[in-house]
Amino acid sequence: MGTTKNVTISGTEDVKIVEEPTTEVAETKQKVNQRLRSKKYTLSRSKLDKTKRYDLNKALELVKSLSYSKFDGTVEAHLVVKEAGINANISFPHSTGKASKITIFSDKVIKDIEAGNIDFDVLIATPSDMSKLTKFARVLGPKGLMPNPKSGTLTTNPEAKKKELEAGKVMIKTERKAPLVHVGVGKTSMTTEELAANVEALLNGFKGRVVKLNLCSTMSPSVKVQLEK
Repeated sequence: MGTTKNVTISGTEDVKIVEEPTTEVAETKQKVNQRLRSKKYTLSRSKLDKTKRYDLNKALELVKSLSYSKFDGTVEAHLVVKEAGINANISFPHSTGKASKITIFSDKVIKDIEAGNIDFDVLIATPSDMSKLTKFARVLGPKGLMPNPKSGTLTTNPEAKKKELEAGKVMIKTERKAPLVHVGVGKTSMTTEELAANVEALLNGFKGRVVKLNLCSTMSPSVKVQLEK
């Protein structure tokens, strides 16, 4: 896009003049805006047909073989669903490689929060605890740690909920303002069968609402998956 400047001509009002960039400037801007990729990514990307959609098992095998990280990478599922603001409770049959620390609200937790020591990933509380928790809303809210009924973390039976979550049941949400879901479903060291079972559990949780699915690892190109009709 060209730049605009005001030029005053005697006896007239200011006139806006649009200056078109030279070809050289335009090409430079285009190069700067292009996403830079490493040689390893480029090589890995060259082995993949980006126009093709693969069945789930083949897609997972490709993700694992195309991963070029020296560590055990996370296999990620990226979904486009029909609408934003929806969620699903998922029970993954196999570990996703991410351990969450689940804590039940107590007086000790209050002291830890006041000291700025928030070392939990999920906080469970009872409705009667909310009067004590309200003052921490500005701290816990932005981190997604405030107990609430929708996520099931505000319950009359926190012990049972903790066991349920520790068994692998998690709530997966879309982005706040976009119909997108991003979640780790396992590690590249896992078998294709284990990863497929986790992905199928995710798809079943959003059954009938998934439009597109792409898989990738921490360091690999994205692979398109053919969804069953």
